[in-house]
Amino acid sequence: MARANDGAYFKRSSLFWMLTITLSLGFYTWTVFWPDQVPYASMGPLGSFFQYLVKQHFTVMYYGWWLVWMIHISEAFYSQKLCRDKGVDSQLARSMWFVQTFLFGIASLGLLMKYRPDARLKRH
Repeated sequence: MARANDGAYFKRSSLFWMLTITLSLGFYTWTVFWPDQVPYASMGPLGSFFQYLVKQHFTVMYYGWWLVWMIHISEAFYSQKLCRDKGVDSQLARSMWFVQTFLFGIASLGLLMKYRPDARLKRH
């Protein structure tokens, strides 16, 4: 759905970033909310590092988790402003940008920021 001529521009984030962000945020959620279930010993040096973070800096990790999601929701709302400014008028396309940016953050927002519409579609 990468059509730009009718105000319905949407481009999906790359699979690499979708998987990377999903797995990273999933693991972060796991370590913050269920730290006793994480198999740190079988993760090698990274496991030791994550265990140290959970034991010594849990409060920072907990508030960091909330900060990450606040940043993602802010980026999602900003994507709506960009859609409006760049002439993406389709409600479906805007909704898809909102959801994708909420889930994948800058990996999605960057695609929308790079988009250069025709001069006649751009709004100020």
